[in-house]
Amino acid sequence: MKAFFEGIQYLFVNILFAPLDFLRSLELKSWFVANTINWIFMIICASAMVYWIIQLKLHQDNGEENQDTTAHSFLK
Repeated sequence: MKAFFEGIQYLFVNILFAPLDFLRSLELKSWFVANTINWIFMIICASAMVYWIIQLKLHQDNGEENQDTTAHSFLK
């Protein structure tokens, strides 16, 4: 059973986390390049928020937004 868990350790530490170890060592040379994963996630989240806000605006302009406070029975 010990070999099984050591195999899992080898998989994660030496194979799957190798790109992240490379980025960590790269941080001393260039902070921006080392944080490319973070920049990519921030761009994806920002574009999703812009898309979501545009869709909310379109629904509100079409009159599909129900802003009545009695829309739910627990708000009466």
